Amino acid sequence: MTSPNGLGGLMRDPEETIRRIDEWAAGFAAKAERYQAAQEQTERLRLTATSGDGAVSVTVGADGTVTDLTFSNKVKSFALEELSRQILTTMRRAQAQIADRVAGVMAEQLGDEDRDTRSALLDSLRGRFPEQDDPGAAPPAPPVPPPPPVPPTPPTPAGGAAQPPRPRHTAVDPDEEDNNPW
Repeated sequence: MTSPNGLGGLMRDPEETIRRIDEWAAGFAAKAERYQAAQEQTERLRLTATSGDGAVSVTVGADGTVTDLTFSNKVKSFALEELSRQILTTMRRAQAQIADRVAGVMAEQLGDEDRDTRSALLDSLRGRFPEQDDPGAAPPAPPVPPPPPVPPTPPTPAGGAAQPPRPRHTAVDPDEEDNNPW
């Protein structure tokens, strides 16, 4: 036997059943609207970081993609390796803000509901875009590959300088003669 509040009670009162289903559907629709608002607000997020010297600014979206990259005149004096390092370090600093900002959007739009879902999403974002220990520090340098081997120098003939190799001559189309570097 079922209790009056159980399934048996609903079956005896179809109007109560319809009312409860309508409440459930309305709650589900409201939840879907909150999730939609959270998604739209997250998609509009833009997070910007600037290098310590102000030379590089990088803006990223909530998915981590770079949406803007700007330079000050200071970069004109940078070696290319330094410029690359500054861009990557600054981009990572911008990306490191993503999880906290998405957490704020979710708290605002969803309150305390679906903590497990929120936790899984934020853990995923933190794994993809970890916080930077020292925002000004450069990431560890990748290992430098050894230089390519230098071919041995051909022996010099006794009593004289080495003769340069003679160029090979091939038939050249007269129309392409101006483009031939030989």
